[in-house]
Amino acid sequence: MRLPGLISLGGGLPSSEYFPFERIDIKVPAPPDFSEAATKESGIVKSAGKRDIAEGKSIFGNDSWKLTIRDRCAMTVGNTSALDMALRMFTVRGDYVLTDNYMFCSALETAIPMRVKCIGIDMDSEGLLPSSLENILANWDPSAHQGASKPWLLYTVPTGQNPTGATQSEQRRRDIYRIAQQHDIYILEDEPYYYLQMQPYTGLDSPSIPPPSSHGEFLASLVPSYLSMDTDGRVMRMDSFSKVVAPGLRTGWIVASEQIIERYVRHAEVSTQSPSGPSQLILFKLLEETWGHDGYLDWLMNLRVEYTSRRDNICEACERCLPKAVATFDPPMAGMFLWIKILWHKHPAASTTKGLLAIEDEIHLACIDRGVLASKGSWFRAEQQDAPEPTQSDDMFFRMTFAAASSEAVREAVARFGAALGAVFGLEEQERDGNGVVNGVVNGH
Repeated sequence: MRLPGLISLGGGLPSSEYFPFERIDIKVPAPPDFSEAATKESGIVKSAGKRDIAEGKSIFGNDSWKLTIRDRCAMTVGNTSALDMALRMFTVRGDYVLTDNYMFCSALETAIPMRVKCIGIDMDSEGLLPSSLENILANWDPSAHQGASKPWLLYTVPTGQNPTGATQSEQRRRDIYRIAQQHDIYILEDEPYYYLQMQPYTGLDSPSIPPPSSHGEFLASLVPSYLSMDTDGRVMRMDSFSKVVAPGLRTGWIVASEQIIERYVRHAEVSTQSPSGPSQLILFKLLEETWGHDGYLDWLMNLRVEYTSRRDNICEACERCLPKAVATFDPPMAGMFLWIKILWHKHPAASTTKGLLAIEDEIHLACIDRGVLASKGSWFRAEQQDAPEPTQSDDMFFRMTFAAASSEAVREAVARFGAALGAVFGLEEQERDGNGVVNGVVNGH
């Protein structure tokens, strides 16, 4: 209520005079030079005083700068929280949710306490397969799923999927959206890696493809989202600053139909409420007062170059160090992860005493013994609850991330992983060509 002269005794907040902060200073990069060294030397310092808004020195918190599409957009405390609230909104105990066959562990753990189960959809190098999705929906048998009705909710990470690194092409997304229309499926589109799309991998020691040189070229290079294809109001897209600015900010947003947003906001009011005020302030100072839209696009284009270089580095290391006889991979087009397929049937004991999980564990421990940690693929299986033991037809994978470690550390880690595979599979010392390449190549090169 904004009535002149009104004295409010109705709230429950402490006086700002008891906030033990007078000012917050942050130093941010000045586009187009985003390097740590340049920021330290000549970055822009932005300050926020405790009483700036009250004294008219800042528009932060003022309605004048808020999104004009706010009826279709709501802030979140990150995509995991957004998924948690979406599942509480859309499901009841005993429901099944359609998901990628391999999925982010925290997403799976979010569903378990609600007694919601996941049905994994088969995947290839472009992510979930439309044929598998159609087969599950067309042949759903409630009696085989504790009486549960046919799923009507699909959760997917279409770009740089965690853990597989797969990116759904535009046609793949259109095919899946068409099936969603036919079976009345609502899509939860989780896109934390959407703006980490990269240039194509060209192979070992091959010239790279130049990145987009303008904002228009950059935006045109991005695979269209499900949200951009949505004509029925059957998509909720979740975005986050966690992967493109900083994970500790715990700030993101969702976009959906007005009706879904209204329900989400009501839900947030009695749970997470809103992202941290200091996090919002930091982002406001960075994006609104310093960079603007052009500066933010410059930053995303910079990330594209950096992540392409990191992806190329780990792929080249795999080409040099992983034995082709037992390991293959597809270069990711987005995200942070490389998904390595292990031909576990070639293990000396695979046909006699050891199954997939035992060999996977043996590889995992051999890697640790050699000083490298890679994530076991079985950790990411969507159907963890009541899942049968893997069979001879199941595949084995390991996930590596190239987002954080230095280029030198990544190359050394891949070499150690390759040595662990050689030891576990009893391979003879690898023959190398004149370029030092192990007798093995990446898929398609």
